[in-house]
Amino acid sequence: MNNEEVQEWLEVADRDFDSALILNEAARKHFEVICYLCAQAVEKYLKVFLVFNDIVPKKTHDLNFLNDLCIEINLDFNNIATECGFLIRFATDIRYPKKYDVTDGDVVRAIAAVEKVRNFKPILDLRAIVADIRE
Repeated sequence: MNNEEVQEWLEVADRDFDSALILNEAARKHFEVICYLCAQAVEKYLKVFLVFNDIVPKKTHDLNFLNDLCIEINLDFNNIATECGFLIRFATDIRYPKKYDVTDGDVVRAIAAVEKVRNFKPILDLRAIVADIRE
């Protein structure tokens, strides 16, 4: 495990989520982009847990697959399976031309999902470990 790499994954995940929050405050909201950024943030939070545990995740946006890998390490990841299952629909195809019916309710749920994952104890523990090492 490389602490710098873990820190970078956390920072990139946080930036995705911060971007989603900023866009959510805009006068003109692009619901699909906000939800996409939420899915990206969760993807990176899952991958940072894997990286911390010396697992190099394959290049995938499949949140269910990534969460299943995390569950193999820590069964507590079952507690965020619903969030991963919800966000997966925003992980890839939503970026391409096609009509998607994404609502303000989806945005609210997507943001809540990221907040749950971001504040999930195994992720918070990683932040604390990296912070302790940097001091």
